[in-house]
Amino acid sequence: MEASCLELALEGERLCKAGDFKGGTAFFEAAVQVGTEDLKTLSAIYSQLGNAYFYLKEYGKALEYHKHDLTLARTIGDRIGEGKASGNLGNTLKVLGRFDEAVVCCQRHLDISQEQGDKVGEARALYNVGNVFHAKGKQQLWGCTQEPGDLPPDVRDTLQRATGFYEMNLCLVKEVGDRAAQGRAYGNLGNTHYLLGNFVEAIKFHRQRLSIAKEFGDKAAERRAYSNLGNALIFLGQFNTATEYYRKTLQLSRQLRDQVMEAQACYSLGNTYTLLQQYERAIDYHLKHLYIAQELTDRVGEGRACWSLGNAYVSLGNHKQALHYARKHLDISKEIGDRNGELTARINVEQLMEALGVSESDLSPSSSEFEMQGARPKFTKRNSMESVELWKYSSDKVISPSRISVQCSREKGACKCELHISPQRVINPTLTVCSFTKLGRDPSDEDCFFDLLSKFQSSRMDDQRCQLDESQNGDNGEGAANSVPCLFTPLLTEELFDLIASSQSRRLDDQRVNVGNLPGLRITHNNLGHLVGEGDHQEPSDDFFNMLIKCQSSRIDDQRCSPPEAGPHAPTVPDEDFFSLIQRVQAKRMDEQRVQLPTDDQDSPQSPDPEPPGSFSS
Repeated sequence: MEASCLELALEGERLCKAGDFKGGTAFFEAAVQVGTEDLKTLSAIYSQLGNAYFYLKEYGKALEYHKHDLTLARTIGDRIGEGKASGNLGNTLKVLGRFDEAVVCCQRHLDISQEQGDKVGEARALYNVGNVFHAKGKQQLWGCTQEPGDLPPDVRDTLQRATGFYEMNLCLVKEVGDRAAQGRAYGNLGNTHYLLGNFVEAIKFHRQRLSIAKEFGDKAAERRAYSNLGNALIFLGQFNTATEYYRKTLQLSRQLRDQVMEAQACYSLGNTYTLLQQYERAIDYHLKHLYIAQELTDRVGEGRACWSLGNAYVSLGNHKQALHYARKHLDISKEIGDRNGELTARINVEQLMEALGVSESDLSPSSSEFEMQGARPKFTKRNSMESVELWKYSSDKVISPSRISVQCSREKGACKCELHISPQRVINPTLTVCSFTKLGRDPSDEDCFFDLLSKFQSSRMDDQRCQLDESQNGDNGEGAANSVPCLFTPLLTEELFDLIASSQSRRLDDQRVNVGNLPGLRITHNNLGHLVGEGDHQEPSDDFFNMLIKCQSSRIDDQRCSPPEAGPHAPTVPDEDFFSLIQRVQAKRMDEQRVQLPTDDQDSPQSPDPEPPGSFSS
């Protein structure tokens, strides 16, 4: 017996709650294939499918189903459902980097929740709006070289707006007594204050976050809080306390079997012990970071570990080992295309060779030395063009541009152009000469050239032109065949507006809601009244048009040139390596025991491990 749509959806919901999002989506998709006439059930399926695809990081499909949910909610007049769908859309758009559209959707969720008196929905919407501004501020910070807290005005404004929404969210969740939501708010307030350079405030909020995480036994949130506390304490110069928090981060990462976070904790501990001038312990943690980076095939992380190890060995006076890791840093930087890292490593290698009094010929290949220590060998990329067969063109089908010439002349108010191709190859003689009588102004050679160009390109241009009534030309078919077609027929004003209206109406229809296109929807007499209800005759409000203008503005950005690609991702290194900033601050202490290195670092400043996005509602 075939399962009903509702039974399939319930099984999909059960699998998603158990963490099996792949299996859950399969059942939800099956439910959509079966279809239902129950609009509420279908809306819930769309929402659950969108959430499941979001957690599977298939954001395109998540966006598609949340749009279906929003369309259906608006069609049946479900305001609460419309608000939730708008919030889910906002979260998905945020992950895709479409922050302006995300703010519009999350603001819509907030407005509807306030209108309906839904305190829980309002709190979630405030959190989501803050999350969008937080993510936007972090993206704007990417690549900035300012010191902590010294932010460009637009970045500071964005992060302050995020802080404002988080504070409103915190007040509301305290009012409704939601302790878990309070923990998320404290964590994100700590993160935004950290980015703003308010480290004392950040520590205060992260300690409250840690307390609530322990209260709920949330080990992942506890690990994030310890890591964030360590990050903030580094900037206050409290290195010993920071190491205590990083060690707790490492311990929890191992308990959670999270190798990526374990590697990041080792990296942070190695750099902190370097700042404390405890170089032996620093080397121990950097070697652990290097080992995990090799296991995870993180070449960027390997390069960063080699660079850190080289610095630590220089501080110990072991220039031979330092040279070994500096050369490996150079090799990896070349492999991954890190120009700044390559420059830094090259200078380090030269300085260390000078200190050791050796030349390049005295050294064995760094790759063989490195492989002996158990590191992953360098991969060579296969030339993919070896398997590509080039198209071969016959030379008699190609005309060199240098063998084509155009000569134009005027005869009795007419323009005559001739196309000459040398030496003996001639194209269709009917296309070599064109005559066109100019009306209303004197002809010129330039006009004649464009008339000739139009003659050759007319078939391509006509494919993209509205079809006009040929009877308006006043010529019969025979007369038209003997003359160049007129490309710009003068139109009367009314005819022009009618043409524009008929052309644009098709574009407007493409953007209208068509409930018949919703997958899984069975239209019956029972739900037909809901689909064509009274709401269809209401004029849209000014708020709707304002939202539309804001949302459409981001479409222009789709046609802009994309910024340069960010460097290769390094999962075993924190998102923003703030230790480069600390090393500049502590340069005098470290340079006393180190070979002189370049002063400009290539690493970008670090922000803390972010809180997870707001939870979605079905």
